[in-house]
Amino acid sequence: MYTFNPGPSEVYAEVRTYLTAAFDEGWLSAPHRGERFTGLVRQVIADMKTKLNIPQDYTIFFLNSATECWEVLAQSLTPTKSFHLYSGAFGEKWLEYAKALRPASTGQSFGVDELPSLDKIPQDADLVCITQNETSNATQLRDGFVLNLYNKLGPNSLLAVDATSSLGGIQLKMIKADIWFGSVQKCFGLPAGLGLMILSPRAVARFRQINERAHYNSLVSQYEKMLNYQTTHTPNVLDIYLLSRVLQDRQPIKTVHQHLLDRATKLYDYFDNATQLTPLVTNPETRSTTVIGLQGPPALIDEVKRRAKEQGLQLGNGYGNWKPNTLRIANFPAIPDAAYEQLVQFFAREFA
Repeated sequence: MYTFNPGPSEVYAEVRTYLTAAFDEGWLSAPHRGERFTGLVRQVIADMKTKLNIPQDYTIFFLNSATECWEVLAQSLTPTKSFHLYSGAFGEKWLEYAKALRPASTGQSFGVDELPSLDKIPQDADLVCITQNETSNATQLRDGFVLNLYNKLGPNSLLAVDATSSLGGIQLKMIKADIWFGSVQKCFGLPAGLGLMILSPRAVARFRQINERAHYNSLVSQYEKMLNYQTTHTPNVLDIYLLSRVLQDRQPIKTVHQHLLDRATKLYDYFDNATQLTPLVTNPETRSTTVIGLQGPPALIDEVKRRAKEQGLQLGNGYGNWKPNTLRIANFPAIPDAAYEQLVQFFAREFA
């Protein structure tokens, strides 16, 4: 069974070998304050910066999930309010989390085929927040937009980017934002349970100035621990070990990005000319590279998913408002090319 579910998604086939090695090497019971673990963290951070083109002066934290990142950012970097641009369910949920802690936070929605307007960006927001790749509706905000938004920020605003379903899959120009975060169960091809947050020196200086220490996962506390390559909590040592193995074995992000882009282009070209299922996002400038959304009548969507599963192909359900009449196809690095060849052959044979 190949799974195209956009999260938790297909894991690398090599994970079976990595898990055995983790057991044999004693990582499942390794002390997280010991030198062995801190050495692992030091190596993972170095490999992330090399393989993902992360600036050397950016700081990397390990959390439990991207959802936890929403809360931590509200706690430690939002004294007053944040402002959110969103087109789908996950961007909207981020706003809801922020408002629960900082009620003055506001947002602006936009359509799946649109780029959000930058004319009304509040100049007094602590954070301006975007979802770079909206998993729920297969949209994407590209580098040019992120740069234009960064240039529109108020003098004391930071730009925060949720890259949950693109981090590790596409080449992100991280110098164009202050905060990036995601999880490993999508483009890193690993089991769920580990979040990654990447902060610029400007963001580090800001949370140290704010000095919020009321929570176990406050950024000041996490930063002080990470100076010694440790965490504030007992971390997911297994996932960190698995991440280290994936980073060692994978190509640099530039190569991974081009491969996913080529594969996405072929998929969009096919479905742009299909007669029954068509892309949910019609504007090529806002289409995601890593999640392809298809739309059709609800009865057809159910039939496609059922027949695909019979052929060993698990397609992702629609999400939120798009759940009844859409399905999603993950285009993540761990899914082999053979799976996509089988998928296209299935559609050509069953739904031409």
